[in-house]
Amino acid sequence: MPKIHGVIAYPITPFVDNGIDTTRLAALVERLVSSGVHAIAPLGSTGELAYLEEPEFDTVVDTTIATVAGRLPVIVGVSDVTTAKTIRRAQYAQQAGADAVMILPVSYWKLTEREIVQHYRSIGEAIDIPIMAYNNPATSGVDMSPELLVTMFETIDAVTMVKESTGDLSRMQRITELSGGQLPFYNGSNPLVLEALKAGASGWCTAAPNLRPQPCMDLYEAVQAGDLEKAGAQYDDLKPLLQFIVEGGLATTVKAGLDLLGFPVGDPRPPLLPLDEQGRAELQGLLTGA
Repeated sequence: MPKIHGVIAYPITPFVDNGIDTTRLAALVERLVSSGVHAIAPLGSTGELAYLEEPEFDTVVDTTIATVAGRLPVIVGVSDVTTAKTIRRAQYAQQAGADAVMILPVSYWKLTEREIVQHYRSIGEAIDIPIMAYNNPATSGVDMSPELLVTMFETIDAVTMVKESTGDLSRMQRITELSGGQLPFYNGSNPLVLEALKAGASGWCTAAPNLRPQPCMDLYEAVQAGDLEKAGAQYDDLKPLLQFIVEGGLATTVKAGLDLLGFPVGDPRPPLLPLDEQGRAELQGLLTGA
């Protein structure tokens, strides 16, 4: 498996009346690949995975992997409320050529740690590619502690990496401490990116390259080169946009931003709504000012 590191870009999912706009999706993925990012991760929250029918999921997977064409690793989000549907999605992603899958334990009933572990174990036993365990209690309703994540890493062969999106740097440091530095963690909290990379994050999972790819690359590369002054300047430049897209909802704000940049991709799917005029004006200022 290719090494998964660096800036991991999350494309939006463009819709048309009868499903997925595959032409636009392919064009967006090509833009991201050409921008220099290190991996592509379709079907996270940015890609509106929760609002897709199964044939639409399959279409996004097929279109993304065909467009990337082996040039970069592809990590497919496959999360669902049920273990059975998550397995179906994970198996489909593997068969289509994904390098890894990302799984967020989505909960209606509150899941116990025993149930979370079994969920991941069942999926891991059904596929032959790695799992990135994704912790984002703000969207999933499930909060996996560093202790639980490290336990799964040590006891479930398929769980090989963690995306941490709580915005709590101490959790990332605790993962490193508990695993003896063996469990790679990836930052999923945009505003925390600089501190996370300085703390040893293996990568940055982000939708920001849809709108401003080069500053994202410059920030990552400056940290890797040990030029923290340059990294800090890049972060200060990006921070207002990073905060805006997180606070306004990634699918909503990124789709609006692409439209403002002359690359229309349509609206998010209800119940999400397009960004309002006040928000568009603020976003325009952030993009123009950059």
